[in-house]
Amino acid sequence: MISFSPNPPLPAVSNMRLRRVAEGQAPWTSRSPSGLVLNRRTGSGVALLAALALLLVAAAPPASAAGKPTVTLSTSEAGAGGSVTVTGKGWRPNALLMLLICGQSAPGRGVIGGTNSCANGDGRAVTTDGDGEFSKKLPVAEPPEPCPCVVHVATVTGEQAAADAVLKVAGHPVEPLPEQDGAGKLSVLTDTRLEGSSGILTWFGAPPGRQLVFTVGNIGSAPVKDPVFQVGTAHGVFAPQWEEQQWRGTIAPGKKAQIKLPVELAAGAHGDYVVSLRFGGKVLAEQPWGVGRPWGVTLFWILLCVVVPSAVFRIGMAIVDRIRPRAPGRGGRHRGVQLPDMTVRLPRLGLSRPATGTPSAGGAATTGTWADGPRNDEAADGPARTTTTALPWFTPDTDPGASAGRFSAPSELSAPPQNSPTTKGNT
Repeated sequence: MISFSPNPPLPAVSNMRLRRVAEGQAPWTSRSPSGLVLNRRTGSGVALLAALALLLVAAAPPASAAGKPTVTLSTSEAGAGGSVTVTGKGWRPNALLMLLICGQSAPGRGVIGGTNSCANGDGRAVTTDGDGEFSKKLPVAEPPEPCPCVVHVATVTGEQAAADAVLKVAGHPVEPLPEQDGAGKLSVLTDTRLEGSSGILTWFGAPPGRQLVFTVGNIGSAPVKDPVFQVGTAHGVFAPQWEEQQWRGTIAPGKKAQIKLPVELAAGAHGDYVVSLRFGGKVLAEQPWGVGRPWGVTLFWILLCVVVPSAVFRIGMAIVDRIRPRAPGRGGRHRGVQLPDMTVRLPRLGLSRPATGTPSAGGAATTGTWADGPRNDEAADGPARTTTTALPWFTPDTDPGASAGRFSAPSELSAPPQNSPTTKGNT
């Protein structure tokens, strides 16, 4: 006989888990080997991932610090004739940089006066590596402006970037920088423009110059006195070359003023340029400038290439003619035939004007002279010559050439009398 129990007994493992739960212990701490190993592996993996995340966050540098180029020097003071090693980091990879020692400058103010305040003749160029780093030895030279001095590093091509490091040049004079009030803020109110024109000398390579005209307003709470602007000129892909220009005057808060600053390029400059205006480290405006080619210089070289060879050839021919041996009996240089000697005398073709005189008694021919006298050539050759004239009423049977050169006709062929009646029809 089969009997069923209403409450079948639980397995031993389930009873053990229930007992541990009742005692306040975790059920995964059971003696089950598979369950214990599985939970330990999961906890170790989570802990490892958390540790790696913390390490990555700690090792990652700030984005702003990585994008700002820096410059350091091997020494902060050096004398003229020495050298200093310049090291840079954070620059654009494979970028061309220029290194200059500039006076009247400070890292917070930049180079006052642009590259005119730098020792350009002793500058150096360097190219960064793939990581944006470089190291270059720079000779120390006294800049044209007094210190404070800096080592100015700036990009030559591509995106503009610059950095300065303080350098004290031993023996060089030191003067304070011009004061600049930072409470006032200037803003350009109108479009910039370039005024002026180039003269005739610019056509022959003189430096082209213009005036940058713009209107600024003081949007700050303090007046701006004698503001110092930076005017930069850039050609093509090259970075602007900045030069400081100080405007004399005071702009009160809420007021505006029109400012004109001179801009000048190098001699022989031509092509497309961009003039930039910067104040307080911020670029306020840019103005394009197209400079024509100095064609006068090109014309000069063309004329030089034509005139000089011609002059050399003439001088050489004169020397050859002078040192060439002359033929015997030849008094001097052969002279060409003069123009009057080359005139050809044309033969006289006969009478073109009637001659004066009366027919002879024989009626053959008469001799006479020109009505206006003998011709000049006849007067020069001798006495006046007579000419013969044939009468127009000889008969066809008469041979005009019977006599040698003179007409002979019978007496009945003489000219009609003057009192003969007029033929009817003649008037």
